[in-house]
Amino acid sequence: MAYIKNLFDRNFLEYASYVIKDRAIPDLEDGLKPVQRRILHSLFEMDDGKFHKVANIVGHCMQYHPHGDASIGSALVVLANKDLFIDRQGNFGNIYTGDEASAPRYIECRSTPLAKAIFYNPKLTPTVDSYDGRKKEPVLFPAKIPVILVIGAEGIAVGMSTKILPHNVLEVLEAEKACLQGKKFELYPDFPTGGQVDVSDYQDGNGKVLVRAKLDTSDPKRIVIRELPYGSTTESIINSIENAAKAGRIKIQGISDFTTEKVEIEIRLARGVYSEETVDALFGFTECEQSISANLLVIRNGLPSVMKITDVIKYHSKLLVKILTKELELEKSELQDKLHLRNLERIFVEERIYKAIEKMKTVKGVNDAVIAGFKPFAKEIGPRGVSTGDVEHLLRIPIRRISLYDINKAREEMDTINARIKEINHHLKNITAYALRFLDGIIGKIKADEELEGGKRRTKVGLFDKIDVKEVVRKDVQLKYDNTSGYLGTSVSGGEVVAELSPFDRILVMRGNGLWSVTDIPEKAFIGPKAVYIGQANKDIISSIIFTLIYAEPKTGYPCIKRFQIEGWIMNKDYALLPDGCTVLHGDTRPKFTFAVKYKPKPRLKVLSEAFKAQDYNVKGIKAGGVRLSAKEALAVDSGK
Repeated sequence: MAYIKNLFDRNFLEYASYVIKDRAIPDLEDGLKPVQRRILHSLFEMDDGKFHKVANIVGHCMQYHPHGDASIGSALVVLANKDLFIDRQGNFGNIYTGDEASAPRYIECRSTPLAKAIFYNPKLTPTVDSYDGRKKEPVLFPAKIPVILVIGAEGIAVGMSTKILPHNVLEVLEAEKACLQGKKFELYPDFPTGGQVDVSDYQDGNGKVLVRAKLDTSDPKRIVIRELPYGSTTESIINSIENAAKAGRIKIQGISDFTTEKVEIEIRLARGVYSEETVDALFGFTECEQSISANLLVIRNGLPSVMKITDVIKYHSKLLVKILTKELELEKSELQDKLHLRNLERIFVEERIYKAIEKMKTVKGVNDAVIAGFKPFAKEIGPRGVSTGDVEHLLRIPIRRISLYDINKAREEMDTINARIKEINHHLKNITAYALRFLDGIIGKIKADEELEGGKRRTKVGLFDKIDVKEVVRKDVQLKYDNTSGYLGTSVSGGEVVAELSPFDRILVMRGNGLWSVTDIPEKAFIGPKAVYIGQANKDIISSIIFTLIYAEPKTGYPCIKRFQIEGWIMNKDYALLPDGCTVLHGDTRPKFTFAVKYKPKPRLKVLSEAFKAQDYNVKGIKAGGVRLSAKEALAVDSGK
């Protein structure tokens, strides 16, 4: 059993680690999940400037992704709809309506120049064997911007999940520039569906935001939804409005969807209802307002880590400098190699060193002759000298190229290389300024891109007034009470209306037997005749009421008075106000009033009625006993008007 338990534990940990690192959680460095990284790698490999069928890209990507074509196709569509790294052609679905994309064989795509500028550098990209060992795939792309903040991410792994909201790409780049310059910055979400967002509780990427639809209320008899809150589609938002209408929370005459490339949902209001008074109800009871919780969980250095947006920007600012430094050093090294070879070629041809090999009969003799021919020019060649590889390169120069060799052109090329090396050295000494110019270049490309609409912000940031659903719902539920039959509820046929309430309200009922309770609004319930009080169970209202009960003691029939206030309650629990057997003669909620107690006629009893003032008696706790008014048996109470 111990062996089996250890086996299960080990397999579970391996599976959990795999799901977290290789499927669900994106990496901080390039902001991509493995399937997204493999899709971009396939696009870069297949790139020839033309569009490729998505089916072909999916097939190519299956060399690297072991989970089938369906997961690749859906991930490609989602990534393409970000409008940043994949250029689309055909029906890739509609983020507004939720319509799915066409089959992969009908749609085409290719990588964008922006994707290459940010991700593509095969010489700096570490690779590993693919799952079957036949290919090499990237471990991480050397991404030059914090992609994770631009495209966002959502994933559920084993024991953890991530929810990273998308941000405006220009604002992310400006934040990265500010970080490099040591300035302060702030970033807030920007959603592709537009709408409005309240970021007062965003907490630097690990709090929550409120998102709202953009409503056009210019017409008092109709409301038009122009932009959607993030996470909703036209279908889901229409369903939520229809459900709210069925529940009686909003009153509409009809709803129509005219959405194409832009959102347009028309809500026609019922007679007597106007747009201004319906807006809060739409935010309170439908998907027109939603709360989204964010959790910025990423893979950092191979381990899951919860980060803040500020930390991500700081990390990528350092990473950008590191990547650009590596690129410049790599280019410098390649230029120095090229310059060295061009210098050797010039000397080899200009000084006719190739003549020395005409009499040689062995490979070694040829190599030695070439190396010996360069000895007088050691200062021009520099400390690098002439290697065997350099000799091989020189010996492969065609005779035609030697005969047509242009010394002046060669010197011009070497001057150009030297100038570029000098420029690279300047960039390396001023790497931060170079990084800022790089970011400015990316910003310029985005602003000039019509497909990205110049990178403009789509979601308006602001503060929302808190919507209390109990306040915005219409109080049109009529609560009836039949004092004769003792029935209370919304479906009582006789009786009179005692209150107009909303579906969310609760009621406090004080019965004629001295019991009271708080319940939901009943359809029909028996509470007995002569109820003392029926009203909305609002604590602010109830706690301000002074209740007065005048009752007769069970054995003697002597009249008593009890004045109290109700501070709290438990739902659906009956509370007793009086001792068992007491008879309620009168109940009242007026703070001041005069009442008369009528006594039962008896021999030698001359006074049959006596007046009292309720305010002469103290308001006590709800559990306190009443105060005896007289030692005479009471019949009834006349409370006056």
